[in-house]
Amino acid sequence: MFGDKPQEWPQKFSFIMVPEFTMMPATAAIEPLRLANRCAEKPLYKWAMHSVDGKPVAASNGILAMVDGDLEQIGEHDTVIVCGGLNIQHHVDKRLVNWLRKAARRGLDIGAVCTGAHVLAEAHILDGYRCTIHWENLPGFSEAFPEIEATGGLFEIDRDRFTSAGGTSALDMMLALIASQHGPDLAANVAELVLHSPIRHHSEHQRMSLPARIGARHPKLVGIIEEMENNLEEPLSPSVLARQAGLSARQLERLFRRYLDRSPKRYYLELRLKKARSLLLQTDLSVINVALACGFSSPSHFSKCYRAFYGRTPYRERGVPVLDAAGGG
Repeated sequence: MFGDKPQEWPQKFSFIMVPEFTMMPATAAIEPLRLANRCAEKPLYKWAMHSVDGKPVAASNGILAMVDGDLEQIGEHDTVIVCGGLNIQHHVDKRLVNWLRKAARRGLDIGAVCTGAHVLAEAHILDGYRCTIHWENLPGFSEAFPEIEATGGLFEIDRDRFTSAGGTSALDMMLALIASQHGPDLAANVAELVLHSPIRHHSEHQRMSLPARIGARHPKLVGIIEEMENNLEEPLSPSVLARQAGLSARQLERLFRRYLDRSPKRYYLELRLKKARSLLLQTDLSVINVALACGFSSPSHFSKCYRAFYGRTPYRERGVPVLDAAGGG
């Protein structure tokens, strides 16, 4: 189990680097191990980086990462972490999927950072487990793997599977590991060295609060937007939103104009289109099914709105690589 005493010391971690992996969460997972060794003044952990074929792997920022070997050079008792990033659905290598299935049958602890959870899901080794993934990828992941419980937390540790959402959440996950194996004092020392305070709980939200995101703390406005975000597949009418908030239609309109400089109808449409773009880039759903998942009953209307907002049709979007979204952690 992840967090239990390992079968051999130092505990060996093997990081599998997937093309376009995001460097921040990979580094945030490795550095706590190094600093734990330093604080403990003994080798508690060791680690190596691997790729499917043993060749260097380019990160999402273009930096070429050297590796220590291919999949076959991963030890039989190693703890495995799959490091994902951008365009993960295009980097699910069958060789890696098959290797992960065999490793799971051998009882290895297997985890992922950022979008690496997508690879674990493709290998069917997250079936029956809780997991998490970067918030930008959560809608696409939930559509692709509806049978898997994706919580949206910072990280999840469920028996011999563990996942973190990306960014610095990998640091919190590894600090939780260090604390469970070697005590909270060592974990706190490591956190202080990287200026990370406080250590976050796994269930904390990935995203900043809604008031911080929209730059307004008006309680009725926040409540209405929460209702919008919770009802993207079957949008609520402005009259229903106004009535639920105890406002008139005119008051609702003025509220959005004042704080967000757009009508409630326009804001709602933008939310749905942003979700649609995530699904187009991260899943194999047909354009029609994406439209339905985002509250558009007519594919032609969806295409017209999408083109007006993004400057290209949903069909053209499928050929556009993810450069600034979908797994930015």
